[in-house]
Amino acid sequence: MTKIKGKHVLFIVENLPVPFDRRVWQEATTLKENGMEVSIICPQMKGYTEPYQVLEGIEIYRHPLPFEARGALGYLVEYGVAIYWEKKLARKIFIKKPFHVIHGCNPPDLIYLTAKKYKRKGVKYVFDHHDINPELYIAKYDKKDFFYKLMCFFEKRTFQNADASIATNESYKNIAITRGGMNPNLVQVVRSGPKLDRLQLQEPILKYKKGKKYLLGYLGVIGEQEGIDLLLESMLQIVKIRQDVQLAIVGGGSDLELLKKLSKEKGLETYVDFYGRVSDQMLLDVLNTADVCVNPDKPTEMNNLSTMNKIMEYMALKKPIVQYDLKEGRFSANEASLYAKDTTDFANKIMQLLNDAEKRTEMGTFGYNRVLNELSWEFESEKLISFYDNLLK
Repeated sequence: MTKIKGKHVLFIVENLPVPFDRRVWQEATTLKENGMEVSIICPQMKGYTEPYQVLEGIEIYRHPLPFEARGALGYLVEYGVAIYWEKKLARKIFIKKPFHVIHGCNPPDLIYLTAKKYKRKGVKYVFDHHDINPELYIAKYDKKDFFYKLMCFFEKRTFQNADASIATNESYKNIAITRGGMNPNLVQVVRSGPKLDRLQLQEPILKYKKGKKYLLGYLGVIGEQEGIDLLLESMLQIVKIRQDVQLAIVGGGSDLELLKKLSKEKGLETYVDFYGRVSDQMLLDVLNTADVCVNPDKPTEMNNLSTMNKIMEYMALKKPIVQYDLKEGRFSANEASLYAKDTTDFANKIMQLLNDAEKRTEMGTFGYNRVLNELSWEFESEKLISFYDNLLK
């Protein structure tokens, strides 16, 4: 019998709203379905601005943020405001109904500051390691200055304060053990496997091809290190050779307007559509129409060691993939992807797949079966429940 029934867990998320953060929402609903009471603190962002909402029996408390930060000082302001609201709302929730666990989802590695007070009351602190922030800082700013050292300090303190940790892959688990000093028995890998009931296969909707023969699909955050600038460079090389390809970019983020401007400067406005953040249904409409899906994440150490949700979501929709050759990206996709060395190679591999319908089908089927039989949330959710059973026994 599970040990978690009737226990109360508080999720704290700083960088994305819930339920938009798909990983957090899958974790939260899984714990709720297995008998836990679940509360969530997260920011108010576009499309998710209600301060209090109950969805599927989960209480969501959303707090304001002054702006979507850019630059080191901007992030410090954002994080300072978030910490203030996290502490205030945690106190409100604890008075209403005491929680047994705080489940902190980075970035940033500062949620332990809120958890410390409650650890003295016997509350467990679980660190859910989504991003390796020292590597993320280098990817953004390419330097190891005071702020980088601060990232390392906060990461270390987070692991020191965690009663147990969840890693999104084996690379992150190794960091928790070697850099964070965690006991290997207290670190559980729970991958961000897609829920197949959400990612439904459907017929293509040709309007998204804008009269072109082929559609490329991208899903993800539009930020500094996601490589959309590299993708636009590859797209420019493609349209110099052929004009039968459209690119659909789905997602929002701090660099969205900058990249729209860059696309226009490159003369790509008739070949590239930026859809921003969209509903789940529109996301499915676009990606089911795509002939090839792309992941242009830059070859940095951060991206090399990180598992990208979009990869497995592409696979769940039977899409062949082109991405740069990164360790965890290759582990996830395996034969469902081609792996590029640079922007020219990226463009060539896209065109290679567009010219080979049989290869596209073969790769898409391989990826779908890998998700279906190994990587879907059906398998990962069992690890999450086992982790919580051990934590609360």
